[in-house]
Amino acid sequence: MTDARKPKKFTGWHMAAVLVVFFAVVMTVNFTMARFAMSTFGGKVVENSYVASQHYNEWLKRADAQDRLGWNESITLDAERHVLLTIRKDGALLDGVQAAATINHPLGRTAPAALRFEPAAGGVLRSVEPLVLGRWRLDLIVRHGADEARYREDLQ
Repeated sequence: MTDARKPKKFTGWHMAAVLVVFFAVVMTVNFTMARFAMSTFGGKVVENSYVASQHYNEWLKRADAQDRLGWNESITLDAERHVLLTIRKDGALLDGVQAAATINHPLGRTAPAALRFEPAAGGVLRSVEPLVLGRWRLDLIVRHGADEARYREDLQ
């Protein structure tokens, strides 16, 4: 007696199972990658790239001037979701700072809104209005005397 087993036949059901598993894996990878892409990139960078290219050198000069100021900003949220802003120069708090900001949703789901700041304890500026839960892009202009700096921060 020989123990020769017959190989099983590869039927249409087997091929259907292979196709279903293959496309399930492809779709899972695609949906996962799409989810990562949507959660990390907030949308367009500039409205019009040609117009932006015309201002590029001016933006570089402003960035260099801002770097020479030596300011270090700290932008955080408190427990009630108010924006807290601290500006330091050479490790010391910079007094008499004024700030104006615009907030908008990174994907443009809401219209941009102005955000006002008021002085809080310890030389910190605190936004008057709290932020609603969600992702927000904060465009901030900070002035101290004749000096000006611009910051962009994503808050969540």
